[in-house]
Amino acid sequence: MNKSTLRKEMIEKLKALSGEERERTESNLLHYLTTSESWNQSETIGITVSHGFEWNTKAIIEAGWKHGKIICVPKCFPKEKKMVFYKLEHFDQLEVVYYNLLEPKPEETMEIEKQEMDLLIVPGVVFDKEGYRIGFGGGYYDRFLTDFQNITVSLLHSIQRLEGLPVEAHDLAVNYLITEKGISMTGS
Repeated sequence: MNKSTLRKEMIEKLKALSGEERERTESNLLHYLTTSESWNQSETIGITVSHGFEWNTKAIIEAGWKHGKIICVPKCFPKEKKMVFYKLEHFDQLEVVYYNLLEPKPEETMEIEKQEMDLLIVPGVVFDKEGYRIGFGGGYYDRFLTDFQNITVSLLHSIQRLEGLPVEAHDLAVNYLITEKGISMTGS
């Protein structure tokens, strides 16, 4: 199966989860992430602001602030096909951009260099046990991760993990997968 078909089918499965299952999953993801060694040893954390069917990251961002972490969120620059992270200190520093995504206002936030992030929470739709992922199709994280040296983790429901994903030469695996059942280290 190709990436776009796998992505589309998984999005339908995620949208079909009950509200109760989503809440339970998000609670477990928050717990396993914020009690992990990676989280506890990290000072600066990169994370997207969730949208639509994605796992809610606002509670994670708030937990980061509560734990004294520097939280940075990405802004995409479609013309350059690049992503830049900015330090987020409160949700008022976000604005609605294309596709109703929430991104930081660069004029109200400070840019954070890639290697300043100790931990990067990488979004995705479908994963395999090796940590390879199918994202949302824009390639922003694939390009961003090419020279990212620190810890990467993805948050997912166990239904999002499949065998035999089509992996291409430019694909990079994340270090850890966190599901509603716990944390697993990948082959990366």
